[in-house]
Amino acid sequence: MNGEALKLLVLDCDGTMVDSQTAIVETMRAAFAENGILRPEPHEIREIIGLDLLDAIGFLAPKIGPSTHAKIRESYRVNAAAKRANESWEDPLYPGTVEAINTLSDSGWLLGVATGKSRTGLDRVLDGYSIGHHFCTLQTSDVAAGKPSPDMLLRALNESGADAGRAVMVGDTTYDMEMATAAQIHAIGVTWGYHEPDALTEAGAALVIECFEQLPDAAAKLVGRE
Repeated sequence: MNGEALKLLVLDCDGTMVDSQTAIVETMRAAFAENGILRPEPHEIREIIGLDLLDAIGFLAPKIGPSTHAKIRESYRVNAAAKRANESWEDPLYPGTVEAINTLSDSGWLLGVATGKSRTGLDRVLDGYSIGHHFCTLQTSDVAAGKPSPDMLLRALNESGADAGRAVMVGDTTYDMEMATAAQIHAIGVTWGYHEPDALTEAGAALVIECFEQLPDAAAKLVGRE
């Protein structure tokens, strides 16, 4: 099957498939405090969810040096690992996630993920909900440049064999929309995540949906139903 016949839909993870904000906010604030840096406010942390971890820390604390950024990142990773080990890290799926994934897969879409999570964190989500078998390409901060660089999506296109014109990125942040625009693929924003709908549209979303049930039809509208 050639690339023109393939359809690829790539999902963001945090804020799109799972609502991880509580765990991320708690872990980030603890990492800052452990390094003697004023803790960012929860709403500030929600704004950077989706970015590569080091980029996110730099965004939250632009006036401190790279060495301190690196120390905060290490504290975050240690604390996140501890939360996962004692099962206090929560990544609850948004309503309708599994049903939408099943519908898309059954209707011939190739599926992928592009996330600022590490591969370890992503695997925990996919394995924990037994949905990993649906995805043919997984792009994480371990292997690709962070959002809004198009690198993750370009890699996903290459791995799946799909053409950019028949690919869709689905996410909840402006970083997802900007990444899609840079990769020249269609973008769908979701309202249940961490950035406002108007911001998603301004950043390049062709459509903004309000629930997962709307995703299959929205994707088909952009790429075609054949």
